[in-house]
Amino acid sequence: MKTLLILAKSAGFGEAIKVSLNPQQYRVVVSQSLEQSEQLLRVGFLEGCILDADLNDIKPVRIVQSLRQMAPNCPIIIYSGAKQWEWEEEVYLLGVRHILAKPIRARLLESILDRIFQTPSPVSHPAVLPPPAKLEPQSAVPALRHMRVLEVMRDFSGVLTHSLSSKALLKAFLLRFREMIGVNRAVIFLREPSQNMPQGSIVWAHRRLRAASSVGLPNDLFDHFELSLDGGIGAYASRHGRILKSCSEEAIRSEEILKEFELLRGQVAIPILDRENLIGIAVFDGRVTEEAFGNEELGFIFHLLEELGLAIKNSWLHDQLDSHHKMMEDILGQLGSACILINDQLEVLHANRTARRFFLRNGNLETNLQFSHLPQALGSKVFEVLKGGSSMAPFKFHSTETPDIVYRVSVSAFKTAGGTGTAALMLVEDETQSEQAHKLAIENSNLRLIKSMAEHLAHEIGNSLVPISTHQQLLTEKVFDPDALDSLHAVDEAVKRIQRLARQMTFLSGEAVAECESVVLGDLLQSSFEEAARYAKEKNGMLHWEADPPDLRIWGDPIALRQAFAEVMLNALQSESANPQVNVRAMFAKNDPAAATVQIQISDAGKGFPREVAARAHEPFFTTRNVGLGLGLTVTETIVTAHDGTMECVAGSADQGGGVVSTLPSARSHTAEFRPRLDRRDALR
Repeated sequence: MKTLLILAKSAGFGEAIKVSLNPQQYRVVVSQSLEQSEQLLRVGFLEGCILDADLNDIKPVRIVQSLRQMAPNCPIIIYSGAKQWEWEEEVYLLGVRHILAKPIRARLLESILDRIFQTPSPVSHPAVLPPPAKLEPQSAVPALRHMRVLEVMRDFSGVLTHSLSSKALLKAFLLRFREMIGVNRAVIFLREPSQNMPQGSIVWAHRRLRAASSVGLPNDLFDHFELSLDGGIGAYASRHGRILKSCSEEAIRSEEILKEFELLRGQVAIPILDRENLIGIAVFDGRVTEEAFGNEELGFIFHLLEELGLAIKNSWLHDQLDSHHKMMEDILGQLGSACILINDQLEVLHANRTARRFFLRNGNLETNLQFSHLPQALGSKVFEVLKGGSSMAPFKFHSTETPDIVYRVSVSAFKTAGGTGTAALMLVEDETQSEQAHKLAIENSNLRLIKSMAEHLAHEIGNSLVPISTHQQLLTEKVFDPDALDSLHAVDEAVKRIQRLARQMTFLSGEAVAECESVVLGDLLQSSFEEAARYAKEKNGMLHWEADPPDLRIWGDPIALRQAFAEVMLNALQSESANPQVNVRAMFAKNDPAAATVQIQISDAGKGFPREVAARAHEPFFTTRNVGLGLGLTVTETIVTAHDGTMECVAGSADQGGGVVSTLPSARSHTAEFRPRLDRRDALR
């Protein structure tokens, strides 16, 4: 029966070992510290040791060293939960037989113990053995070769960390290669991939190989030197895919191969494959110790270079993918539409500059866009597409922060190749200008229609007014019946309305504004008020105006401007105020240092336009009253625009009552002499 020592702080580990082993073959002693079992080890009572590496505070290397001092020939087995490269090599050198991974597998443990104890080594167990100072255990000798292989693999794995950069990868490999193999000169030639490669594949630009990296050779040597697949070393490697030595029969028979070896000062050429194609050739000289390379070593180097070839190919494919990704980023970055790609975890995978400009409130375009930055309405649409897996029809969106901007949004769903997830692509376009252009097109169409209507109505109504006006004059002269005279007032009001409508239509037709002159604003405002008072029901209206300077003059057609201001003043007189009053304030425009324009604000005594009414007051046929066509401010805007001016309806506020603000050219901006007006306009006086 064999006695085994179990070193573990956990009692459960020792119990698991006991259950796994045959009690008739193995006696198990469980200890939580090495000091408790020191005497048993020194007298040779214990024949094996199983160490739990995960449950000890001290590193296994120190415990194994202590075990070797107490019992040099005691076989040791270590259990570990994970690979620990920093100490596995050292414990193997100290004589550890096996490092097993958890959990404990009974059959495997029994099999290993049976192999260990089948041929016991003839060793005497001294009662007290002093610790050897520099004696290397005999069990470490077989592990030296294994350690060397592990060192090479560790160094090579360190080289592969540069695999995203082929240049850094090759340089690191050659430096490690020279250190491991002991060569002084080495160079790696690579084929050149085409710039326009299909996605995921390699297409070669030509049949030449250029030096990609070298050590121990002058760099200017490779400025004009290349290997070719049509001759020399390159042709041999491409045709045979085998290792070529400078002393081989194939090399001696080819003068070109010998010349290339001599120029590169090399002795061996090894093809670099990616398991499918030849992507390069490595040429290096002999060892600095002049020791010859064995076939086994060259075979090992060949396989290392094959792994290097795979890494280089992956690096090229990564560069290709990165290039395509940057190209797509540049394309999306130049788009005027916002492009946002979101995965099913609500993570923004990509957002172009326009998207950041639309949705980042801090204005920093370098900040990464997050899903939380999207408005709630858009975020819910994206979430719906991600969960449903189907695209959404385009829709318009108005942000609460920028209500004047109109966005057109489309959300498309994309399934991954395996169907395991969904991504959503949201495209957002600013359609404010197109919406405004569409609105202006409709307004222009309406204005063209109104113009056509005005031309016909003005003509027909003007013709109808002639007999009515003549009849009215005759009735006034010949009829003295009081009832008849009262009826004539109704006829008079009807005639005024028809006359006003005719004048409005005439100005809307755009043919009533002719020659302009310098007009005294005060006289013009007074005549406009009198014109407006003719059509107002309340005859107690008042006009209050102030101008700075008092003799302010504007440039325009006095008849057309009188009609324009009369329309605005009539709106003020028809307000709900008990004592209607028209307030006018005129001055040179504040933002015009040359005093070339005059700003005229007309308001009533009330609260002014509500905000929603001010936005539509200038539209044709828009009115808040039960009577009238709603053309008054449309006529005013038409006349002001014909004078190269502007008109704006300002909503009332707590500080001011708002009103209609018109901007017209001042008399200072014109020096032309007055010219007679057209005969057609004389009828409008």
